[in-house]
Amino acid sequence: MIGTARRIGNRLVLAASVLALGGCADVFFAVVDRLEYSRNVTERDHIVFDQKHDLALDTYMPAGAHDDPVVVFFYGGSWSEGKRHWYRYVGDALADNGVVVLIPDYRKYPDVHFPAFMHDAARAVAWAREHAAEFGGDPRRLFVMGHSAGGQIAALLACDKRYLADVGMKPRDLAGMIGVAGAYAFLPFVDDEPEIFGDDAKGRYDSQPINFVDGDEPPMLLLQGADDDEVPPNNAEAMAERAQAMDGTATLKLYPDVGHNGILLALARGRETRIPTLKDTLAFIAQQTPAAR
Repeated sequence: MIGTARRIGNRLVLAASVLALGGCADVFFAVVDRLEYSRNVTERDHIVFDQKHDLALDTYMPAGAHDDPVVVFFYGGSWSEGKRHWYRYVGDALADNGVVVLIPDYRKYPDVHFPAFMHDAARAVAWAREHAAEFGGDPRRLFVMGHSAGGQIAALLACDKRYLADVGMKPRDLAGMIGVAGAYAFLPFVDDEPEIFGDDAKGRYDSQPINFVDGDEPPMLLLQGADDDEVPPNNAEAMAERAQAMDGTATLKLYPDVGHNGILLALARGRETRIPTLKDTLAFIAQQTPAAR
């Protein structure tokens, strides 16, 4: 087991080095995808949830799943890149610990602009609730989770009522939201963000999840690396402070000496790590009561 863990750790270090040096993301995730995965997890890939836009999702189910919690995970990539199969390790790690996981794709810039991908995300969540029982999941224990830009998507679903309302849901239909190095208060815009969200008052306001925290959102877990130089920790800190000021529920976990990618790669199975991303996520899920239907 030690030898296996060391080999996995070496692969992750190699993959992270490739990405840090400006290497291709496809190469990075190809290395990650060669990790050893659990035999206790059943995978079903390319399930179309939005025929109009040809959007699909992958599912990861624990062995013997029955009324298990359900997580819809949104990956990051600056709203412009990413593929659901790159995050197989996320689905496997959570499913191996009794969570049904769905990882959907969504449309990205420059093909679309905000809020198109938010409507994609809302449809994925509605599909997950409707079909949760088919995968051994409990629709009353439905969580949204996301990393980086995916954290912004998950947070807007949990806080801005408009998106779930379009699919006949409300934020309180969710049992919780889990943000991993999420972008919640990321003004001023940088890079392509003015084009993605619209560089006007409406775009700047509607893109920020923190603006919609009013105490009526589901419980939130905000996981953040203190050394994140891509999404600064003040995003999670301000989000938690805002939720508490509005009598909401937000738990902030700030990990020292942890960066933007390491906090999510800690989920990779078998990796020797001190980063408690998986432990804290599972504890949060276990603590939440089923959402009212």
